[in-house]
Amino acid sequence: MGRHLVLAGCGHAHLAVLVEIGRFIRRGHRITAINSSPYLYYSGMGSGLLSGTYRPEEVRFHVQKTAQDRGANFVPGKITRVDPVSRLLYLESGETIPYDVVSFNTGSYVPAEELGGREGSTFSVKPIEQFAEARLRLIDLCRTPPVRICVIGGGAAGVETAGNAWRAAKECGNAFEVRIFSRGLLLEHFPPRARRLTLRSFESRGIRVEEGVQIVRVSPDYCVTREGRKVPCDMAFIASGVRPSPVFRLSNLPTDEQGFLLVNPNLQSVAHPEIFGAGDCIAMESRFLDKVGVYAVREGHILASNLLAALENAPMSTFHPQRSFQLIINLGDGRAITCWKSLAWDGKLSSRLKDRIDRRFMRRFQVSGETAGRD
Repeated sequence: MGRHLVLAGCGHAHLAVLVEIGRFIRRGHRITAINSSPYLYYSGMGSGLLSGTYRPEEVRFHVQKTAQDRGANFVPGKITRVDPVSRLLYLESGETIPYDVVSFNTGSYVPAEELGGREGSTFSVKPIEQFAEARLRLIDLCRTPPVRICVIGGGAAGVETAGNAWRAAKECGNAFEVRIFSRGLLLEHFPPRARRLTLRSFESRGIRVEEGVQIVRVSPDYCVTREGRKVPCDMAFIASGVRPSPVFRLSNLPTDEQGFLLVNPNLQSVAHPEIFGAGDCIAMESRFLDKVGVYAVREGHILASNLLAALENAPMSTFHPQRSFQLIINLGDGRAITCWKSLAWDGKLSSRLKDRIDRRFMRRFQVSGETAGRD
């Protein structure tokens, strides 16, 4: 008799499972996918959504249709708690869903609400789909210049957001200003040359960089630094680091210090072998993983294999994360910075390479008519 697999969240790692649902069902198993939205937006192309380089349908997967077309049940909703003893998932709606095996790919979020801000003018870089709304708001603000745009966070997400906000505002043709605030150095954990190339690009476009500055509050008309300085601001983007869903701690599941689900090399919970996790919502017990999409994507194949193995009591496969990976940062001016180990270089070729890689990934998993307008 088949067993019940629940996909909790339809993130990047679960894409590999969703397209293989038929294989699970042919072996007699049932699958339920739970997600708060019928769509998953691809994080690698989010900043291009802000600048207008990509249309929404180019950067999203219709995960609901992908699941249902292959015979799975799709439940719109948000999980609030797990009972690992009774093997039950509690949803925000009050509904409960039982499972034999569950896999979490719920991603992470940016705690923008802690800084305040004004609804409609303050956006976090996650979830990605907010960039579509942010672009419309930015274009609207540009009708009454000057527009003062503040980006809070000096990592790769902040850099991409600042560069692509500049591009969106530039196309409006009116006066504007973009500032980016970094608590430490800009791109502090990247190759030093990546920082220098970014600073050079931003300086040439008039994007102001403030390093060693922490923003503690966003008000309707300004951002406030830790020292109390008020910086005029009409639109704010929050890119100040990610946090996991509180579900794992509320459910007393083992987590790391930040609250990310702790998993072993098989991507199983270290305490409950029927609970799996992948992507941004996990932490591995054996080594630290950066919160980058490359790991989520490469975990997908191993995860799909191990979920089927867990349903059938078969041997597991081990996920071996690579020690280094290529990362390409979209600067928003037709150029990008490629980072590899201690090296960094920029140019239009890097931008074209990133676009090619991203579009190839989209073609692989856009299997539900997204680009044909049937989603």
